[in-house]
Amino acid sequence: MDPLTLPEPIAAYFAAEHKPEALAHCFTAHAVMKDDGHTYAGVDAITAFMAAASAKYNATTIPFALASEDGLQVVRAQVTGNFPGSPVDLSYRFRLERGLIASLDVTA
Repeated sequence: MDPLTLPEPIAAYFAAEHKPEALAHCFTAHAVMKDDGHTYAGVDAITAFMAAASAKYNATTIPFALASEDGLQVVRAQVTGNFPGSPVDLSYRFRLERGLIASLDVTA
């Protein structure tokens, strides 16, 4: 199977999943992220959420599919970690802006 080639800001996001300081460089200043029924607005809120989730769940994410849909880049990925139902396949809907992530919606 050929490796999945992701757009640079999306590849950087997945590469930095356990490095909140690196994640901060993936997003626009006013980015919005929706995950686990909550909305996080701004880089500080997003990176704080990601740091807490990383510490709590120690999840590993492996992207396996990429599609364009309504102007968004949609990545399907398998997430494995310390949470009920692991592993699970999730959809990550990215809206990119000037080479950064402007919005991200994570759903089952």
